[in-house]
Amino acid sequence: MTSSVEKQTALLRQPAFLRFLTARAFSTVAFQVLAVVVGWQVYAMTGSTLQLGFVGLMQFTPMILLTIPAGHVADRFDRRVVVGVCQGVEAVVAALLAGGSLEGWLSVHWIFVAVAVVGGARTFESPTMSALLPGVVALPRLPTALALASSVLQSATILGPALGGFLYVLGPASAYGTVMLLFLVASLLSGGIALTRVPPRREPVSMTSLFSGFVFIRDHPIVLGAISLDLFAVLFGGATALLPVYARDILHTGPVGLGLLRAAPATGAVLTSLFLARRPLRNHVGRTMFGAVAVFGLSTIVFGVSTLLPVSLAALVVLGASDVVSVLIRGTLVQLGTPDAMRGRVSAVNSMFIGTSNQLGEFESGFTASLLGTVPAVIVGGVGTILVALIWSRLFVSLREVDKLAAPEP
Repeated sequence: MTSSVEKQTALLRQPAFLRFLTARAFSTVAFQVLAVVVGWQVYAMTGSTLQLGFVGLMQFTPMILLTIPAGHVADRFDRRVVVGVCQGVEAVVAALLAGGSLEGWLSVHWIFVAVAVVGGARTFESPTMSALLPGVVALPRLPTALALASSVLQSATILGPALGGFLYVLGPASAYGTVMLLFLVASLLSGGIALTRVPPRREPVSMTSLFSGFVFIRDHPIVLGAISLDLFAVLFGGATALLPVYARDILHTGPVGLGLLRAAPATGAVLTSLFLARRPLRNHVGRTMFGAVAVFGLSTIVFGVSTLLPVSLAALVVLGASDVVSVLIRGTLVQLGTPDAMRGRVSAVNSMFIGTSNQLGEFESGFTASLLGTVPAVIVGGVGTILVALIWSRLFVSLREVDKLAAPEP
């Protein structure tokens, strides 16, 4: 029997999968750098935290408006072309931001327009990229491929903000120019990915086909349970939104400590992703997923009550590790449980749920903190996450009883 290490090595030797990983890494790093530079530049121009809030709103609004057409586009057209075009649009936007910064005509309002365009492109790119992976690797290797892709994604998430901070010292134009090059390389790589399977037959556009992603999710309890679990678990577990408050007022550490706190969850996620790529989950994956969500909630509580930086860092590392276990299982179940012809629309709905839960989770944490205080808000969020895991394990018994990550029989 082929070992997991051999499977991982074999995957990394496949040119198509390596192109996929590299394109995703470059695009993610570029987006993270862009987010950091835009935030710093807007705050430098305005000195207003409200304006920073509008940056997030301008990224979020296109996702709500474009999720349904994005899913249909991902299923109707060549996914490689869709991803490549989106990354090309993002490269053009970065080039305009670089030129505007260099020539001095860039204003906050133009930055908002640029952020909205990038948000719209990401709305199409993210679900299409997710739907593309099962066409790049054989389905039996999908869990290992997803674990490797997750580790690359988390690594890029760690590298991107640090690179953005370094590049901003050289000037916004240099940072935006680097973002342009990263998106451009990602676009060229995405367009050259070879597929292992013939693309599905394209459905004609209709109201039924547009909303069929929602209908499919509703009619398949395992997929519905996995996606809705992500929505509500993340909604209550948004403690990371309060990290600046913890760093300054509770843990009494400076910017370096805040950087460590922000990096801790991603560090736990990267290490766990690499471990799962070498030792894939084999049995009782449904129960493991619910257990991971409960551990996520428990580590949130530990972080909430901690007043020592090492304990808080350890709690956040465990939080990131447990989160990636849950995310990997949910993502694999959704991919394996969805026909290829539907993956774009289902992935688009899933992306909308994830984005909504992240945004609302941050709002929930901030709102609860304003009412109860910072520490009680984080504790309430952790308890809420544990309760969601318990309730969902009762509501979706078929999801809880899933034993293996394997493609269903035709």
